Amino acid sequence: MLTGISQKCFPDSALANTLSQWIGCARFIYNAKCDEDRYLRVFAQKYLPVQTYAPIDKQYSQYKSDISPWLKDCPSQILRNSATIWHRAYIDFLKGKSARPHRKNKTSGNYIWVTNELFRIHWEGAICVVEFGTIKNPAGSLRVKWNKSRIPKIVPKSIWVRKNHAGWKLSFSYEDGNLMDQDNNDQHLKHLSSLSADELEQLITPIDRGIARPIQTDQTSFDLDGKTKSRLAYREKCLKRYQRKLARQIKGSNQRKKTLQTLAKLKECDTNTKNDFWHKTTHVLSTNAKVIVMEDLKLKNMTRRPKPRQGVDGKWLKNGAKAKAGLNKSLLNLGLYKFEMYLAYKMAKLNKPIFKVSPYQTSQECAHCGYIHPDNRKTQSDFECLSCGHADNADHNAAIVVRKRAIDLILNSGTELVGTQKNVLRLRANHNRSKTVKSQDFSANDGLLKKKAA
Repeated sequence: MLTGISQKCFPDSALANTLSQWIGCARFIYNAKCDEDRYLRVFAQKYLPVQTYAPIDKQYSQYKSDISPWLKDCPSQILRNSATIWHRAYIDFLKGKSARPHRKNKTSGNYIWVTNELFRIHWEGAICVVEFGTIKNPAGSLRVKWNKSRIPKIVPKSIWVRKNHAGWKLSFSYEDGNLMDQDNNDQHLKHLSSLSADELEQLITPIDRGIARPIQTDQTSFDLDGKTKSRLAYREKCLKRYQRKLARQIKGSNQRKKTLQTLAKLKECDTNTKNDFWHKTTHVLSTNAKVIVMEDLKLKNMTRRPKPRQGVDGKWLKNGAKAKAGLNKSLLNLGLYKFEMYLAYKMAKLNKPIFKVSPYQTSQECAHCGYIHPDNRKTQSDFECLSCGHADNADHNAAIVVRKRAIDLILNSGTELVGTQKNVLRLRANHNRSKTVKSQDFSANDGLLKKKAA
């Protein structure tokens, strides 16, 4: 499984100036490729025959001229890598994966891709030393402290260096040796389909995600404490104040740069707080749970703007856009997709399955009798069934409903579960095939599926 590492770093002034120069040259090449592509496309539309397209290549030497002498001071590998980034982005556009590459500014394009020709890594105790430049022309060294118990002594083929108003960051990725594929999920699903409903109820940990309670299981709920919430609210007020101040300042002034640095540090502090919460929550869940089932939420659809409404007389009616904007902000501030992403890779490392079920009417269904009605949910937190009178917290009731649906989908043939370990995998629970599979034992210690000795 490909694992990414990102760490703040603190280069000295000489190395910071060199890296900033490399970043500027790389951004110049990327923007030049974008401008050249736009010019050639317009030229081809006007003067060339139909279906004649501009060439897509990685060439960058044409930009080294008398009007750009600073490019000669930058290593050619940095310029080549920037042209390669543009080329990959354009290929993704042709495949329909992204939009056409566009020009980068100092906010979106303040990074470089450094391949192994321009850096060397060695360890000095617990400190990793990254030396930039070639052996003949060294650019400087950077000391980064990593936890060696979690990160092996590896030499990545390439690293990424990013600069923003909050400081510098160095990142790279490596293969940790863990598998994250559909075959493992198939084996788990075959084993689970051979168990009884009572055994599945003991194994499955359901998760309901929301705003009032970000994570709710059948046993407990996970949320930020009051002190952390008050700090986030205070930083949000500070962000609004500094953004208003930023709008009044002159672009390019020193005071505006200081305001941008303050804004970046406030946002980084918020991001670190939420990432810390999600990492701790997913660690507890992945360690204690054996099988996790959650709702298959479509967050992109949930945070979509409401469509405008027009009356019969042609006048525009209220569509609840203001209330929906507040709901969208609350959903996006939580970072529910980050929780799903962190939990997926941690469960994969422990070789434990994680599945998703349809979220349709989970908040309106009674976990006791299965009766579905919108009036079952009295308020945001109160649930009372109109049929059997079952009363519970709405989020806790929804978590129980998620588990019941997962058990029904696993045991009944012809139904589907959605697994999420590498991509969104659709795995069909074939009950007839599972009968022919040899019995397997689910280890209570590490959650690994181990076949019984024949």
